[in-house]
Amino acid sequence: MRPIALLCLLALLPGPLLAAAELSVAAAANFAAPLRELASRFEAQQGGRLLISLGGTGQLYAQIRNGAPFEVLLAADGATPARLEREGLAVAGSRFTYATGQLVLWSARADLVDAQGLVLQGDGFQHLALANARLSPYGQASHALLARLDPQGRLQARLVEGQNIAQVQQFIASGNAELGLVAYSQVFVDGRLRTGSAWPVPQHLYPPLQQDAVLLRAGQPNPLAGEFLAFLRSPASQALIRRYGYRL
Repeated sequence: MRPIALLCLLALLPGPLLAAAELSVAAAANFAAPLRELASRFEAQQGGRLLISLGGTGQLYAQIRNGAPFEVLLAADGATPARLEREGLAVAGSRFTYATGQLVLWSARADLVDAQGLVLQGDGFQHLALANARLSPYGQASHALLARLDPQGRLQARLVEGQNIAQVQQFIASGNAELGLVAYSQVFVDGRLRTGSAWPVPQHLYPPLQQDAVLLRAGQPNPLAGEFLAFLRSPASQALIRRYGYRL
């Protein structure tokens, strides 16, 4: 076939045959590790490609309000997806809880954090990192935890805030903060601590970190969006999510 005739034939083919289908997913930073594995499995099964944007839930919400072309949101709370539904930016009835998170007090130093979190009562550190409560549900939970453990505000002068939970982890890993409050999935996998020392904070000490997914209006015409949300609820995906310490 001549090149010109071939080009004309390709122009008549439907879009999905010309390029692999893509899905734009905005996700809370705490879910980065399991989402990478989920994306790899989904792409292998479905043949499409996930375009992943990570950030604090508050940051992602602002981007969606300002017209960012995200098609699915995996938030770190339930309030933000519900708000997007009320505002007409998400598809009503598409919201569901895909995970419940857990806070961990973590240090990159192997000898700093004890099994009961008593390090917070001492003077063995200068900086305690946590996420911004205005932008991150994990930040809200962290501040609620400190209000309970430190009602006198003794630790306030030592606090260092990151915009999201990923930045908090960077502060600690780099040594800019000796310890801080991060998501369980950032430092544990299969129940094993990757590095450093940690105290998984008992979940009755802070508000539940219910994480909801929702189909955004921009994703409603994309078949891949519904397929990914169904995939997220499958037994195999749920088993993977549990490996990273989330409850379902």
